[in-house]
Amino acid sequence: MYNSGIMPDIIALELDITQEEVMRIIQKENSEEERRKMTAKNVSDVPLLSKFYLDEVVNINKAIKLAQSRMWGALKVGSDFNISMEETQNILEIYAKSKVTLVILHVDLVESTRLLMTLPVDRLATIIQAFSQEMSLMIAAYGGYVLKYIGDAILAFFVVDSSDFYLPSINAVNCACSMIKVVREGLNPILNQYDYPELNVRIGIDVGENAVVQYGWETRTIDGKIVSKRPQLDILGYTMSIATKMTTLAKPDQIIIGQLVYEVLEDKQKSTFRQLPLSPLIWNYSSSNTGDIYHLYVSLSENERTIQDSLNLTE
Repeated sequence: MYNSGIMPDIIALELDITQEEVMRIIQKENSEEERRKMTAKNVSDVPLLSKFYLDEVVNINKAIKLAQSRMWGALKVGSDFNISMEETQNILEIYAKSKVTLVILHVDLVESTRLLMTLPVDRLATIIQAFSQEMSLMIAAYGGYVLKYIGDAILAFFVVDSSDFYLPSINAVNCACSMIKVVREGLNPILNQYDYPELNVRIGIDVGENAVVQYGWETRTIDGKIVSKRPQLDILGYTMSIATKMTTLAKPDQIIIGQLVYEVLEDKQKSTFRQLPLSPLIWNYSSSNTGDIYHLYVSLSENERTIQDSLNLTE
């Protein structure tokens, strides 16, 4: 209200609180806004995880065991989904009303309609919640942030520090590999025990510039009175559209990455991907750098990896 030009005395009258309380809240919000601006000037300090190669510190075997335990508990007594979005909003506030380079990761379930037709709605909801929780935990473990949940899909981002998207890209790709492993070796064995269909995922990853925009406010009330409000932020951008579109082109348990992400990978990691040949009728996105078709790369299947390993041995 104050940011909209309404005077403190009018706000106090409207909310039925004292003008002193209004001024305290305004001063607190101004202090927070100043802190966010100062932080934004030194974004190299936020977030710290974006500066580290995290695959070496993520214990995937432990993650698989914990995923099995949580999935078993969800099917027995119900899902306990308690992922908070507060940290995501904290990060987005740093870049509010500005542009920022992010690595975008989009993961969704394959053939979720089949699950809907096979399972009762309550069982399906439990499995989707358990799946979403495990994927969210993997994203956090690799330094990423969940932006939103869209049905059986998750949109996440990894912050790029000082326009160097090498580490965030590698962390996102490794995160995607771990996601598939957690589904295959963590969730599916438990689902098999209960004769439920196995889960398969497809994952799209790309990097680019995005705009952080505000959509309304989250208000905090005490005794029915609004005492503070916080902007609700989201991300818009070409990269978001590309990552979502890319995902639909992936096969079950396949990762698909954009050209910019592929180009910064190390040679060993590049060898686990191949270029995806696509008709312009299916894919006509162009590179902002060259103006040519923006190439996509997909992870090799197990058979393709076996063949490649054999070829490497004979060389």
